[in-house]
Amino acid sequence: MNAPKLSVCIPTYNFGLFIGETLDSILSQVADDTEVLVVDGASTDNTEDVVRGRQVRFPALRYHRLERKGGIDRDMAKSVEFARGEYCWLFSADDVMADGALKRLLDQVRLGLDLYLCGFTLCDFEMRPRGPHPILDAADGSVYELADPRDRKEFFERGLTTTAFFSFMSSLVFRKEKWESAKRDEAFVGSCWDHVARLFRLIPEGLKVKYLSGTYLLKRDDNDSFSEGGIARRVGIAIDGYHRLADTFFGERSAEAFHIRRVLRNEYPFVNLLYIKLKTHEMGIPEDMALLVRLVGKIYRDDPLFDKVRILLFKIAPPFALKPAEKAYKFARSLFSG
Repeated sequence: MNAPKLSVCIPTYNFGLFIGETLDSILSQVADDTEVLVVDGASTDNTEDVVRGRQVRFPALRYHRLERKGGIDRDMAKSVEFARGEYCWLFSADDVMADGALKRLLDQVRLGLDLYLCGFTLCDFEMRPRGPHPILDAADGSVYELADPRDRKEFFERGLTTTAFFSFMSSLVFRKEKWESAKRDEAFVGSCWDHVARLFRLIPEGLKVKYLSGTYLLKRDDNDSFSEGGIARRVGIAIDGYHRLADTFFGERSAEAFHIRRVLRNEYPFVNLLYIKLKTHEMGIPEDMALLVRLVGKIYRDDPLFDKVRILLFKIAPPFALKPAEKAYKFARSLFSG
């Protein structure tokens, strides 16, 4: 039996409520050159029953249940390890593949590039579309060789969100052989960003990326499994995690690190941070408030005058005066989401 061209790799844990819809959107598009692989990190809900029920009708669907919960970094790596395809499309177990996306993607991977960065539409929890998610300020089909300093400079300058820098796994399709050529390093396992570290590690030897701006999937927003520790700690995963990535792979004072901080400010504008401060105050966790102050100081550091003012305003803004920030946050989010 010939190896498939593409493996759709779905690491999951306790997403039985959603994974049926995810699988239905993918399996209805599968052809002979595609397999769908679910790696279950020992779910305690009905995930296995949902997947097994679909295996009866779709032989292209494979299911691996792990003995214990390994966390998203390990389960994601396992899903690629088990894949038989030349290319792997990482896919979240609560997202939905857009109609016709699989054929469009297969046409692209036959070009043989290392990595494809796919556009998507943000939806609410009930999968009602909100709008396209901003990724790159670049034309559809733009190609960048990130080992080339000029290409890398332009790519990082054009980034609009951390999705441009590989944060969202469902937007990533890569050649498995290329992924496996990156030296295994446990340093980022458990950070939620091991997949980003692995791709960044490939850049010096060559990583050719193509940007596909169309909608290849629908992302279920407001269902963030990283938020279990509270909103402040979820923000910390992103801000601390991406600062660590920037410092490790490019250096704190590099242009790449500057643009990573810039896109973090895009994702967490000041009004959003004030709203998060309000919610953190309502939760009554003093250490989370201290964490927020530290995080604000971390992303506002590139404009010596105005950033000091922003940090000071954030520190002194009394919680009772932040209520209007909630409406402003929701309005800003609606604009930012498309």
